[in-house]
Amino acid sequence: QDEYKPDKDLSEVDLKNAIRVHHALATKASDYSKKSNVLKLKTADWRVFLFQAPSKEEMLSWILRINLVAAIFSAPAFPAAICSMKKFCRPLLPSSMTKLCQEEQLRSHENKMKQIADELAEHKLHPIEKSLKSKEAEEYRLKEHYLIFE
Repeated sequence: QDEYKPDKDLSEVDLKNAIRVHHALATKASDYSKKSNVLKLKTADWRVFLFQAPSKEEMLSWILRINLVAAIFSAPAFPAAICSMKKFCRPLLPSSMTKLCQEEQLRSHENKMKQIADELAEHKLHPIEKSLKSKEAEEYRLKEHYLIFE
């Protein structure tokens, strides 16, 4: 709602509150019905933002542009950290420009989707008792949450 002033320098507060769009996804907020023309932005750090556009056309334009910029600044993930413990770690998501062309990036995303779907199916084949409060149960839930989000 603030007025945009292009010649005004960004403050430290502005930079702290900036939303990083690398590995983010913008979609129509179809599960939100209080207002119209609302888009949902899910970020790499699992935050969710809702934005209302003045019209449906502008909402679709925002979604397209945000996803384009997100794709440009979403280089493939680094592998998760490896340690001697069997602890689950999320992969590291770099915020650098991808070196892949659009077709290669699309294939990379399709392969990643298949890999995550397979991993989620395998994960659900070996459930842990929901009543357990152990580290293993917490890691199981964390990994499941990550796989579903992805």
